[in-house]
Amino acid sequence: MGRLIELAKRVPIDLGQGAVAEWTKGKQIALGLVPSGHGRRALDVGARDGHQTRWLEARGYAVTAIDLTSSFEGCLAVDVNDGLPFEDGSFDLLWCSEVLEHLEEPARALDEFRRVVRPGGDIILTTPNSYAWLFRILALFGLTPPRIQRPDHLHFFDLGAIRRLAPDATLYGYFPYAVVKMKISRAVGALSPTFVIHVRKGP
Repeated sequence: MGRLIELAKRVPIDLGQGAVAEWTKGKQIALGLVPSGHGRRALDVGARDGHQTRWLEARGYAVTAIDLTSSFEGCLAVDVNDGLPFEDGSFDLLWCSEVLEHLEEPARALDEFRRVVRPGGDIILTTPNSYAWLFRILALFGLTPPRIQRPDHLHFFDLGAIRRLAPDATLYGYFPYAVVKMKISRAVGALSPTFVIHVRKGP
């Protein structure tokens, strides 16, 4: 069973990300939502090794990178569970990929994300959709979301949970999962293994 779980994690459909974390279709869709960054500031929440930080910098953003521990030069050690140490409206863009499911209080984190983004700015997040049809089938064989996702995931979101967290968000995902992967904005909760969440902060 352990080997089956590890094999599943290597399939690029966001089964806990695994070895394909930087090139899943969900991540590609989210990156496609990022506007041009020239003259703008971005916050990379959960920067890990800085892959997306460098991508945002290449898009023209002045990037502040944070993670639980600093893993590269310039990355700030910040525990999002304790809030964000930035002034209101400090950033034009907040990028946060595969982090929300690790946080103790996702709703509180979303409030903080909104606080530090200026009016008219963008919040772009990705997180696993733990109850898409594929995961429901796998659960019938004992491969439940807690078993196939990372052991440090605290939350396993479905569409209802995401709608409660971000009722003003536009949601995207993808289907099918192999060879041709199409971006979708309908039936995301049923079909896509990833939620791509885009919030445009109002005035």
